[in-house]
This record gives sequence, C-alpha cells and structure tokens, in this order.
Amino acid sequence: MIPIRYSAEVTQARNAGTAIVALESTIITHGMPFPQNVETARLVEADVRAAGAVPATIAVLDGALHVGLESVELDLLGQAQDVAKLSRADMAACIATGGTGATTVAATMIAAHLAGIHVFATGGIGGVHRGAEHSFDISADLQELAQTPVTVVAAGAKAILDLAKTYEVLETLGVPVIAYGQDMLPAFWSAASDMAAPLRMDSAAQIAKAQLMRTAMGLAGGQLVTNPIPKGDEIPAEHLQPIIDQALAEADAQSVSAKAVTPFLLGRIFELTEGRSLTANIALVRNNARLAAQISVAMGELRAAS
Repeated sequence: MIPIRYSAEVTQARNAGTAIVALESTIITHGMPFPQNVETARLVEADVRAAGAVPATIAVLDGALHVGLESVELDLLGQAQDVAKLSRADMAACIATGGTGATTVAATMIAAHLAGIHVFATGGIGGVHRGAEHSFDISADLQELAQTPVTVVAAGAKAILDLAKTYEVLETLGVPVIAYGQDMLPAFWSAASDMAAPLRMDSAAQIAKAQLMRTAMGLAGGQLVTNPIPKGDEIPAEHLQPIIDQALAEADAQSVSAKAVTPFLLGRIFELTEGRSLTANIALVRNNARLAAQISVAMGELRAAS
C-alpha cells in the first residue's frame, strides 16, 4: 500500500467533490529562504481558495506522501535542512526508506494522479538544458507530461533552458502546449518569447474540455498550459538574456551539473537582478495558481454536466 496522507482540507474537498489544485513543494525547500518560502506558499494556497478550489501542496514527510499540508507541516518543511529533491527516479525510494523530500514537477504530477487530482500549478517546468547535445541533461518533467494525465499550468519552461529544444521535445512526445490568451509562448520571467504557440486557448473551460477529450480518446499524458506572467510583473527578455548568459557561463566555469544546475542558476540570476527575478517568480506562481483553480473548477462542472 502507498502511504498517502491527506490534509483535513483536502479530505473534506475529496468527500464533497470540490475542485482541487496540486502544488509542488520544491519552491518551498529549494526556491527561497525561510520565512519567505512559507509566506509565499501560503499566498499561493490562498489564491487557489479565492478562485474556488482547494490547494493540495504535495511533499514526502517521513516516508508518507502528503497531499495537502497542515499549517504546522508547512512550517516544518520550510525550515527543514537537506531535503531531497524528488522526481520520478527517486520518489518511491524516498517513501520506501522513510525519507523526506520535496516534489518537483514530475513527482507532483505522479502524486496528483495517485490522488485523483487533475490540475497542477507550478512556476515553470524543467526541460532541455543548454548544451544538452553534450551533457544529455533533459528534465524528467517532459516525459512525465507525455505519460501522466494532469494539466500543468506554468509560465512556460524556465528561461535558463534551451526553450526551442524543450518545446521541440514536447512536440515529439505528443504533449499539447497551450498558450493562454496570446499567440506567443511566454518565457517564464518574460510575458512573451519569439516562439509562436502551437495552440492558443482563451478560457479555463476550453482548457478543461481539451484534457477531458484527451482522456475520452484514450490519449496518454497531460497538457502544458503556458500562462504569461502579468505585464506589470515581468522582466523583459532583452534585459534578462545577458544576465542568464552570465549565470550560464559561471555554472560552466565551476562545473556545476545535474540537479545542482537549476538552483545555482536561479540563485545567480537573483543576485544579478538584485532580487527582481524572485519578485517576478512569486507573481507568476500566484498567477498560475489562479488560472489552475479556474481550470479545475471548470473541469468539475464539465464532468457533472456530462
């Protein structure tokens, strides 16, 4: 048996058939310092509630998969040290050995699917790292989107990645990539990139219907909804690109690799933007949480009407 623990709020939502949105926990343990990490997590949860759904922040605590965290658990996770960063490869091992770990996009999708949650909000997905033709550094998030039926709402792939290759891999894997409300794909901290969106949808109901249709057709996997950061919160791409290039060069010079790459780059970009990247990150996560809640509510309404 899989040791799954549901928070009281999520348990009530499951019993009542209320819309639920999954939230990852690496943003708490690896994204920012305490207490800002916990404060941000609570803001994101509040955004989900305000939009009519129930938040389910997911983590592995002492060998149990928690779907929804109680307030005290969130505080403890926010202050915990040496927390594992879990993906598909090591999630089961962490649970089996009684460990504690924060869930990445891939691990959160797995947990959400186990819990019957169909929509997940995050900041940005992982993807193909620059130089992957030499390092083969490609996030497990892409394969997860191809096989696990969860709609993921993000501000696109993280801008530190090779965005063109990331979206090319998603196309090869048959993952629908939907831009919300615009014809161009967003670029995480920036509202727009120079890449046209494969699909555009302008309402939560359209997005929900598309996922339900995939399920009805027997198509595996989920869909990626790329939700642009609000214009007032963005860092324009032309301002950000030289900073990203500098952080990448420093990572290469210091031989940073594997799971250490993303935290290193995000940390340096935070320093080089004097904190603007973190402010933008918080804004885009909250924006994604609101849209994800709307999609989850719409999905429930469509199921009830069918």
